[in-house]
Amino acid sequence: MSTAKKFAGQTAIYGTTTVVQRLLSSILTPLYTRAYDPKVYSVFSTLYSYAAVLQALLAFGMETTFFRYLNKHPDQKRQVYNNSFWVVFLVTIFFLLFAVPFIHTIAGFIKIGEGTSQAEFERYIRYFLGILVLDAWCAIPFAKLRADGRPFKYGIVKLANIFVMVGLNLIFIWVLPYIIKHNMAGAEWIKTWFVKGWVGYVFISNLVASIVTLLLLLPELLKLQLSFDKPMFKNMFAYSWPVMVAGLSYIVNENFDKILLGKLLPANISEQEVGIYSACARISVFLSLFNQAFRMGAEPFFFSHAKNKNAGYTYARIMDYFVITMCLMFLGVVANIQILKHYVNNPAYWVGLGVVPPLLLGYVSLGIYTNLSIWYKLSDQTRYGLYISGIGAVLTIVLNVIFIPIYSYMASAWISLAAYASMMVMSYIWGQKNYPIPYNLKKNVTYIVISIVLVYLSFSVFHRNIIIGNGLLLLFGAGTLYAERNQLKAILKR
Repeated sequence: MSTAKKFAGQTAIYGTTTVVQRLLSSILTPLYTRAYDPKVYSVFSTLYSYAAVLQALLAFGMETTFFRYLNKHPDQKRQVYNNSFWVVFLVTIFFLLFAVPFIHTIAGFIKIGEGTSQAEFERYIRYFLGILVLDAWCAIPFAKLRADGRPFKYGIVKLANIFVMVGLNLIFIWVLPYIIKHNMAGAEWIKTWFVKGWVGYVFISNLVASIVTLLLLLPELLKLQLSFDKPMFKNMFAYSWPVMVAGLSYIVNENFDKILLGKLLPANISEQEVGIYSACARISVFLSLFNQAFRMGAEPFFFSHAKNKNAGYTYARIMDYFVITMCLMFLGVVANIQILKHYVNNPAYWVGLGVVPPLLLGYVSLGIYTNLSIWYKLSDQTRYGLYISGIGAVLTIVLNVIFIPIYSYMASAWISLAAYASMMVMSYIWGQKNYPIPYNLKKNVTYIVISIVLVYLSFSVFHRNIIIGNGLLLLFGAGTLYAERNQLKAILKR
């Protein structure tokens, strides 16, 4: 099997799983935005933003470290698995010992606005502690499934998680209120405990889904041994902590804007503004989805292919296709935003649609950075990931602190783009100095610039006209096919 075909196959399987998972979970965004007004939705988005930051801490960079050390020590796979899991396990135990006694203080710090009580936030945080720990324990077993080339088992477990999550959300938000409203069988009993419009049901659904996932991964967990290779751990730790900090910095870029919006805006508008921004940002999930699918297939492939003679050429060719795909999706989402806005199924949120184009372009930059970042992982120079993501995180925090009080969530959208674009440029410059890969810079920049111009025309000049927007999309697609005709002929011949 050719390397390109192998890469495409792995990405297709993980991508299909991710797409199906996200499509199922996408039911939840219109469900949430219809059931909850922006103030209530802000509680949901704020807590998940903090959770994302903590997930990066608890994972401790061990997922990437696991793949790297499997590649470096193919004869010690069991020990690499043991080391990786027990590090994450110990981190989560220390986390619980620190967090549980201070739930009241944590809730007081996280709470925004005036719509939710302190006691409710404390209750939500208890749910999230369980979700975070269970998900952290599942991270390395999931990585093992990917490393063992078992994408179907990986997909089944992931889909089971989302089926439980979506199913319980539908029951709590739609089915039970329907039963009560129409006085169906069991309605009287449900009335004794059910609280209509309570956002806590979302978190309970997530917690139950995490428990089910852990149970499904028990066969992988039972393969663990109570052994710990200290010399190997020292090397893994030196490799992983910069990866962890880099991952944390990425999460800061992705989520801290929502956190800062809640803290920096006046209390009487903070919940409303956070809710609107968070919901409209969900429209950019389509590019985030492709980024995630790409990473799932790319990371194991890049590591396994690193020793091949033509590895650099392969990486450059993958980058070409990746940039074209991202640009097409960028333009496609904006061209059809008048349709996609119904994904946020409540007109009260649509005032924030202006954040979508800069957020989408930010995801294009992030995807390219993810592709570029393989150089420091393959060359064991993970400190550069720390530098790059750290600078991006500092930009995110400082610029948001300066501009949120003036421009509210529009500042956050443009700052997100600025941070990811900076990370992309820094990774390319440092990568070409330390681990040169023959990327087609001029061609890729040309595609990105053309897509930006067409998006500006579609969104701002032609005011989101669907016909004109899709006409520009077809024009870009036709131009791409013509420009890539020789490469496409070569691929078809093979």
